[in-house]
Amino acid sequence: MAYISAMQIRLATTADHDAIWAILEPTLRAGETYTLPRDWDRDTALTYWFAAPHQVFVAEVDGTVLGHYFLTPNRQGGGAHVANCGFMTAPSATGRGVASAMCRHAVAVARSQGFRAMQFNFVVSSNERAVALWQRMGFEIVARLPGAFAHPELGYVDAFVMFQDFSGHD
Repeated sequence: MAYISAMQIRLATTADHDAIWAILEPTLRAGETYTLPRDWDRDTALTYWFAAPHQVFVAEVDGTVLGHYFLTPNRQGGGAHVANCGFMTAPSATGRGVASAMCRHAVAVARSQGFRAMQFNFVVSSNERAVALWQRMGFEIVARLPGAFAHPELGYVDAFVMFQDFSGHD
């Protein structure tokens, strides 16, 4: 746990672009967990990740970025009270509590900004580690989208909509 106690999560800056791309690129190329194009170049991917109104955060230990996420309203207008996030962890940091720490941080930031819930729109069912983590963090599977994700090796797999309501926890 010393690893996690030394972790800092902060707003990302343009100085973090290289470190963020180093995590984004292999995730995109693998095509196993995100519905983003596998052939995106650095500029296109970073433009998407940092697109307004995304707030981008990095998790780091001793100046090394181990993961990053964005926080944004899930929808506009009547749906703007529900947050959405996208998380990525460096392969070298997998299983070390980085995603858990980022999720706790994202929920705290979202609640402090007045969001009443958080929704993950498209969690790939074969990403069992993420599904289990989000469930441990209090998210429920509220919908299953049969065969909605074209996995590069497994073929068509289900995707989940996962949700956590903050309104009862004010």
